[in-house]
Amino acid sequence: MTTDRDTIYEELGVPSVINATGTKTRIGGTLIREEALEAMNRAAEAFVRLSDLQAVASERIAEVTGAQAGYVTNGASSALTLGTAACIAGDDLEVMARLPDTEGIPSEVVMPRTHRNGYDHALRAAGADVVDVGGNDYQLGTGSENTEPWEIAAAITDETVAVAYMEKPFTRPPLPDVVEIAHERDVPVIVDAAAELPPTENLSRFVEQGADLVAFSGGKAIRGPQSSGILAGREDLITSVARQHLDMHASRPVYDPPDSLVAIDELPGVPRQGIGRSMKVGKEELAGLIAALDAFVEQDDEAVLAEWHDRAVRIAAGLEGIDGLEVDLANAGKTDAVSTVVVTVDEDRSAVDTATLVASLRRESPRVFVGADDVHRSRFTINPRCLSDEQVEYVIACVAAHIDPE
Repeated sequence: MTTDRDTIYEELGVPSVINATGTKTRIGGTLIREEALEAMNRAAEAFVRLSDLQAVASERIAEVTGAQAGYVTNGASSALTLGTAACIAGDDLEVMARLPDTEGIPSEVVMPRTHRNGYDHALRAAGADVVDVGGNDYQLGTGSENTEPWEIAAAITDETVAVAYMEKPFTRPPLPDVVEIAHERDVPVIVDAAAELPPTENLSRFVEQGADLVAFSGGKAIRGPQSSGILAGREDLITSVARQHLDMHASRPVYDPPDSLVAIDELPGVPRQGIGRSMKVGKEELAGLIAALDAFVEQDDEAVLAEWHDRAVRIAAGLEGIDGLEVDLANAGKTDAVSTVVVTVDEDRSAVDTATLVASLRRESPRVFVGADDVHRSRFTINPRCLSDEQVEYVIACVAAHIDPE
């Protein structure tokens, strides 16, 4: 099967993708907003001191999140790495210069065991030692909590620099409880909320609940540059991030970054190139993220979610008539916002098993990516948020052709 639409990827000899799985980085995240593209093109026409642009971005992020300050990073993962580096180093230039070497330096990050995931490598990349606590009792069906608040409290010691929290609808204990425990012990809380937009109100929700640093993706719901992220939080920690991220290759007499961002008067000298040097953000990404964020906070959440829901309903209706499939509507399990089509394959009646079906869809031209997290349970998902109406029909036709090739 093919579509009539050619993209630059076909011109380069690379298959394009019909994105039916959501804002996955591996297939390009989402489609960038026109406002962001325009801003990036204009940003490419002139030079700017990046620290000046970051200072403006900091003010804008603070405004929309309610945080004291903000920073633009090259993805939510680098936001977590830089935030962790700030919690380890604080305002100590010598420690900044050593990271990720943390020998002899407090560097433990406490994290509920069920919040651990592949992305917590971002914490460890800064030199942190993750101390996980609690269990996984939900899998045993005992009714007990995975992590009790007292376990987090007991794990915090003089070596603890932060508590990390992965925000999802199902995560426990509640964030306000974790914040209270950490703050009683003068320890900051870092929240990974990379994919927790929409709703727009989540931009400020976690700050309002007391989180000290919150990481968001800039290339998912915000629809900014795919390589962008946002870190919002305490001013002192954002200042530490800026000191470790901005290009510090400067002579002391002419080193003059924005005081609101770097607090130069408090420094004994010029910081060395920090751990964030490999995570630099270009002027185009900075301008594009600011424009996308402005557009995102102005959008009508209810209208956007209703559009996605209507598209999910159409997808479900198109698949329900295919023999061998059972179709339900649910949210993705990873956000409360998006209606998602959950498809269960009756492998006794289908011409192919679920894994073969999903893999075959990815070999189409263009490739079709559906959600594959539950193929071992004979299920796949279709997320409507990155599909056009034309692509909806194409996805339904592709699935039908593989389920019943006759």
